[in-house]
Amino acid sequence: MSEEQTPLEYTASGKLKAAHYNQELAKLQQELVKLHYWIKEKGLKVVVIFEGRDAAGKGGVIKRITQRLNPRIARVVALGTPSDREKQQWYFQRYVPHLPSAGEMVLFDRSWYNRAGVERVMGFCTDDEYRDFMRTCPEFERMLVRSGIKLIKYWFSVSDEEQEKRFRVRNTDPTRRWKLSPMDLESRSRWVEYSRAKDAMFMYTDTDKAPWYVVDANIKRHARLNCIHHLLSLIPYENLTPEPIELPPRQRDPGYKRPPITSQKWVPAVYGKNSYEEQVQERNKQP
Repeated sequence: MSEEQTPLEYTASGKLKAAHYNQELAKLQQELVKLHYWIKEKGLKVVVIFEGRDAAGKGGVIKRITQRLNPRIARVVALGTPSDREKQQWYFQRYVPHLPSAGEMVLFDRSWYNRAGVERVMGFCTDDEYRDFMRTCPEFERMLVRSGIKLIKYWFSVSDEEQEKRFRVRNTDPTRRWKLSPMDLESRSRWVEYSRAKDAMFMYTDTDKAPWYVVDANIKRHARLNCIHHLLSLIPYENLTPEPIELPPRQRDPGYKRPPITSQKWVPAVYGKNSYEEQVQERNKQP
């Protein structure tokens, strides 16, 4: 990725100004488009795991990464609560079908690490299941890497105070309140337990073949830009973006007559300048 030095401006509190954030995000998203063409052309298999505390901003980063990409190439996987059948399977089995084929990048919004975090702290797994996960996970990830998968793991770190602030914003905003689950509230009273679980998880699973990368997520704008910039740095790529194509002329047939516009059920034009009558007039002018 080629870097252009651009003077950036920050607010008095140290946050990158919105205009400069949007400018940098646009640049990085252009590079992500180049990367996703490269992944497709070279048949790469990429897995990116996003973990961290509730309200750490994982979903926001994933959204910015995939915003300009072809969803057939860059897929997001966010699994819900396992079914009764899945609970009886080998623990990693429910994740395996979602792994990428050649030419794909899969982004896991939470992953198999639920067992080392939520399940461990909330008592959703037994001690034996937890210990087995800690022993098995590094070998499972080594198998993925040996198979040719590029495995990238991010942990989003957010302070207690910032998480509290984001929870309060979610609670007061009806459009975000769905993000505030009972599990999120329970995590507030178990902050230290989650910290200990995360430390143990890193001790066992931060390996040479599949290291953890920690993102400072206290400022969302910075976390998004830093994570995307780092992701681009981990996969060497070249620009394979296709050149603009020459669009063929639209087919014309003087003998074709469109049905009357009044025969169709039009969505009311609540927004926009054209009235229904103007639409009819414009439609009638077209050949």
